[in-house]
Amino acid sequence: MAKISAGLILYRKKENRLEVLLIHPGGPFWVKKDLGAWSIPKGEIGSEEDHLAAAKREFEEEVGFAPAGEFLPLGSVVEKSGKTVHAWAFEGDCDPKSIKSDTFTIEWPPRSGRQQTFPEADRAEFFDDETAKQKINPAQAEFLSKLLEKVSI
Repeated sequence: MAKISAGLILYRKKENRLEVLLIHPGGPFWVKKDLGAWSIPKGEIGSEEDHLAAAKREFEEEVGFAPAGEFLPLGSVVEKSGKTVHAWAFEGDCDPKSIKSDTFTIEWPPRSGRQQTFPEADRAEFFDDETAKQKINPAQAEFLSKLLEKVSI
């Protein structure tokens, strides 16, 4: 069965342009990946969980603060893996260098017997919409287009 995730895009208006906060996934698999590797803060939804509530929870787990404000629905996309991602956007600001992400533990290096802990997101950054479209997971770029349609600059 395909997985379902929900996430939020934090956006701000700066110097007559729109900027969005994206996160870079943590862990050894993502260290050298950049273009197409960044994502909106998101995570899997529990079977009976409200999608927006899950998006808010996941944002807080991956960024370190509770989202607040008006949440604009951006619909859903299907990623290459088959995962469906539902997203909303909200306006705000933060210092990307101060994010505090939850962690996960895996055996690393593989077959070494050693467990290592990594952050779910190793960094965050605000990008203008053109740069964000290059950095974000290709399927999620549709969220950026929908956001630009809904927000006037």
